[in-house]
Amino acid sequence: MSASQGRVIAGITLRATLGRKRALLFGITPLILIGVTVALQLAHPEHANWQAAILGLFGFTVVLPLTALLIGTSVLGAEIDDGSIIHLLATPVARPLVIAAKYTVAAVLTMIFAGLPELVAGLIAATPRQAVGLFVGVLAGSLMYNAVFLMISVLSTRAIAFGLLYALIWEGLLGNLVPGARLLSVGQYSLGIANSIAHEPGLTAALGLSTAVIMGAAVTAITLVIAARRLASFTIKGEPA
Repeated sequence: MSASQGRVIAGITLRATLGRKRALLFGITPLILIGVTVALQLAHPEHANWQAAILGLFGFTVVLPLTALLIGTSVLGAEIDDGSIIHLLATPVARPLVIAAKYTVAAVLTMIFAGLPELVAGLIAATPRQAVGLFVGVLAGSLMYNAVFLMISVLSTRAIAFGLLYALIWEGLLGNLVPGARLLSVGQYSLGIANSIAHEPGLTAALGLSTAVIMGAAVTAITLVIAARRLASFTIKGEPA
């Protein structure tokens, strides 16, 4: 029964997420990534110094987190904002199942909108091994980032604003510049996993594979538990008698 309920929630979430106008924004940064990669490859095919900056820095600190932010905050945050979440909460569906279904949709969509463009850009400008490494890193990042953004969307009604601050300040700035912050950076986890396959020093991965996997799994699990507990605390207030 729970499996069928999860599929129903996932199907409704998928249609609702792709049906909103915000869905048009999902492909903007991935298209920019591919466009810039093609332009630079045509202009400087023999110079590899830009590849790590575009495929690594831009791909993992701009394209991946922003795409995950838009998608991760859409699958549940939009329902909380417009009040339609009340219809879901009125059903006898376990809150962890709701979180799991919406998280799955968000992660898969992010893999499609961010992962596939990263793979295409990698195949255009890098070696096949590097392209696969980048692709796997984005897939892992999709799992981790969406857990974080789903938690933020449950904790706050201003999920986009707080998520953007997190992505720009913590991941984009501190996660790349401050050594201590890298241990708690989803972007660094993703780069560590990518570099374990790509073996590209220019990716500036500060963490090894084992640390990235262990810390990434821990962050993902913790944030999803927090999201499920927070959603379970939501109550439906009836009209006063």
